[in-house]
Amino acid sequence: MTKQTLGKLAADAFGLLELPALPADILDGFRALPDLTGIASDAMDELGIVGAVPAAVLRPTDPKARIVGRALTVRNVPADAPAAEKVKAGVSGLGEIEAHNLAEAGDVVVLQGVDRVSNLGGISATIGHRQGEIGAIVDGGARDVDHSRGIGYPIWSRSVSPITGKWRVQTVAVNKPVTICGITVNPGDLVLADETGVCFIPRNRAAEVLQRAQRNVVAEQAREAKIASGAPVRPIAMIVAYCVPTVVKLPRLKLPPLLAM
Repeated sequence: MTKQTLGKLAADAFGLLELPALPADILDGFRALPDLTGIASDAMDELGIVGAVPAAVLRPTDPKARIVGRALTVRNVPADAPAAEKVKAGVSGLGEIEAHNLAEAGDVVVLQGVDRVSNLGGISATIGHRQGEIGAIVDGGARDVDHSRGIGYPIWSRSVSPITGKWRVQTVAVNKPVTICGITVNPGDLVLADETGVCFIPRNRAAEVLQRAQRNVVAEQAREAKIASGAPVRPIAMIVAYCVPTVVKLPRLKLPPLLAM
């Protein structure tokens, strides 16, 4: 059955209503990786893919959380009138419920938002969780984090704020490309997140990244076995953990100061 929108946003605010599925074996392969975002980030570097954001920038509300899923994208912008006027009008500008309405089990909301005000709160997290979403990535503020943590809906956000976004934020797009910490994320891309950070992997390169990551895991395990065996440091240092056959040139992006270091 074709999905229907709720009418909160104009028709041209929507990109895809149905996202392409990510293969189950790809998702399972990433879930099985140890040190999820660290291993994936290394593989992405080797393949020339820029898509990793440290947890110092997008902080997890639950450091024990670990997710692998498909990106369901939302873009918010600052409201076009002062908060006092919006309060008087009584109409919230937040429209991420349209994304929740389109969600499928295993999706991750990826939200380009406004910092220091809430783009996603407790009710929104509850609806998303009910719809089968496994968490959210918010380049902006979020709130009610104790509630979202308690229901098992982890959020990685740039900031946490008690200030509502209802009168200060306007949702302008769902399932269109968004920019998260300088990285372009398309609806349907692969999202990895844990206590170390977040990785965004273009869906058409997910298999390639997984293959490289799995190879790197084998190399690391060989190194760890040498260490555990009591081998001297010199032969351990001679083991090349990651073999990169070619040198790749990473594209330069305009990143926030913490990412540009």
